[in-house]
Amino acid sequence: MRLTILINGSDPTVSHDYAVLWLDTDEHRWSREAHQGIDLPPWGELHDEDGVTTLCAPSAEAPLCTLRGLHVDRKERVSAAQGAAAWTALPTHKPASGFWRLQAVDRQKVRAENSVFGN
Repeated sequence: MRLTILINGSDPTVSHDYAVLWLDTDEHRWSREAHQGIDLPPWGELHDEDGVTTLCAPSAEAPLCTLRGLHVDRKERVSAAQGAAAWTALPTHKPASGFWRLQAVDRQKVRAENSVFGN
């Protein structure tokens, strides 16, 4: 299953920073599809534990971004449609916070012709 997530800064009326991410819950990977101001790497790995989804760089354990309240269970039910987000702002490496919102859920199994994730 693939989720499309929008992340905004704490006040989108003042700061127009955003990131649009695809979260692949089958492969436990994520990719950045669009962004301005919220600078995350092009892709990485995701971990879902206790209602918190963390986005990490490839082969890294330290989270780059945390999505509170986002959990997908074994029956592919999504726990929430929005919640708090926190990330490390690049290049300053200062903590930043805002909100995430579920934009779309794609339950179809899709095999990409050219996968950004590699094998």
